Amino acid sequence: MSAVTDNPSVTLAPVARGGLLQSAHDSLVVAKRNLLRMMRIPEVVIFGLIQPIMFVVLFSYVFGGSVAVGGSLSASDYRNFLMAGIFAQTVTFATAGAGAGIADDMHKGLIDRFRSLPMSRGAVLTGRTLADLVQTALTVVVLAIVGVLVGWRIHNGVPKMFGAFALLLLLGYAFSWIGALIGLSVRTPEAATSGGLIWLFPVTFVSNAFVDSSQMPGWLQPVANWNPFSATVQACRVLFGNPGVSPSSAWPMEHPVWASLIWSVIIVAVFRTWAVHKYRSATA
Repeated sequence: MSAVTDNPSVTLAPVARGGLLQSAHDSLVVAKRNLLRMMRIPEVVIFGLIQPIMFVVLFSYVFGGSVAVGGSLSASDYRNFLMAGIFAQTVTFATAGAGAGIADDMHKGLIDRFRSLPMSRGAVLTGRTLADLVQTALTVVVLAIVGVLVGWRIHNGVPKMFGAFALLLLLGYAFSWIGALIGLSVRTPEAATSGGLIWLFPVTFVSNAFVDSSQMPGWLQPVANWNPFSATVQACRVLFGNPGVSPSSAWPMEHPVWASLIWSVIIVAVFRTWAVHKYRSATA
């Protein structure tokens, strides 16, 4: 038997493996674990699909014809205007679920088990956010089908359509890191869910998602126009060719695709760094 194993005073601590490829491998393993867990709890996925579908149906038929879009009160125009906002709201509201999932893992001590393994320190959070991205993509596909059924149409071709969906998923991925940070900062999944929704409501409603920002009070318009959420909604309307593109002279509204990309990259860079730092020092 070796000298190391004969000496009871020697402690063999796990060493995190480095390297970009190893980190990517570890992240994919954790993502697979979370996807399998989601498949074993299908009601979570089903309830996640029901809420955005209800938003589409209720907003389309309750507000359609009563909200002016480009000077028109056409219910059809409002449904086409609405879908970009509903898509963006759906991918961002998934943040609350991401935060609650991480808080639940913290509460059960699972995060501590991961931290004891020789794996990349950021892989646990990256894997979780990637799994949430897959679930969000599934929700967006179902939501697009529902949108077509209520009258939503795309007018700028398939390549731009995929570009719009890519921006939406990037925004959802960026916001999931905010959810990860919240999940690491609270003690219970319930607190993570509440904390995740409190800030999402003003972000999504003080925007151009459901009404044109030009119809808001003057002091509120700059807030809505420089909202990262609004940039993605504007970019989607431009790429989809839907009505209601804001005529604002604010830079994000004039260059929405670039603004959406820049905002999402900044959010990922800032909150991923913060969340990974929090993860390294967090305790269950």
